[in-house]
Amino acid sequence: MRYQRIRDLREDNDLTQAQVAEYLGVGQRAYAYYENGERMLPSEALCTLAQLYHVSTDYLLGLTDVKKPYPTGKMATRIP
Repeated sequence: MRYQRIRDLREDNDLTQAQVAEYLGVGQRAYAYYENGERMLPSEALCTLAQLYHVSTDYLLGLTDVKKPYPTGKMATRIP
């Protein structure tokens, strides 16, 4: 699976692979493998990237076109 959206978001935010890799605590080469789909993106890294770019993990995975992250806190778990 290629993670095109993490590349697009990185470029839109004028970040290098090395900068994002450092933020994730991985090497630049490992991060490049994630972007190219040569390695699966670990769930922890996926969540960290979602927080960095203020998007949902579903958006990063291509499951939705809605960038806005899901609400958090008490209201997020409230059932009508």
